Amino acid sequence: MFHIFSNPAKQLPEDAVGRDALLTNVTIYWLTGTLASSIRIYKESQQWGAPLESSGVPTGCALFPGDGTVRAIAEQQNNVVHWSEYDRGGHFAAMEAPDLLAVDVREFFGKVR
Repeated sequence: MFHIFSNPAKQLPEDAVGRDALLTNVTIYWLTGTLASSIRIYKESQQWGAPLESSGVPTGCALFPGDGTVRAIAEQQNNVVHWSEYDRGGHFAAMEAPDLLAVDVREFFGKVR
């Protein structure tokens, strides 16, 4: 997962998140037995595409390199009130670009108070 979804500008996953962070993350999944539940969404996404009604819940989207969310689809299924796109980071933004993600989360919650 790290190899596929990390920042595409980086050759190896450990170039994007650092070897210690990568090993810590994998170890936590291994020791707690939570790997299967953490990747469940990827299996379920194979059924995506069916029309869904919007939940109406205010939603924020932050796109990092390698993420393929399309705004038009996101807006069909969500009440998108915050949208950001970044040129660094990747799918594991909390590990790859925590500075950008923290600012983005603050901006989103500032809008939905």
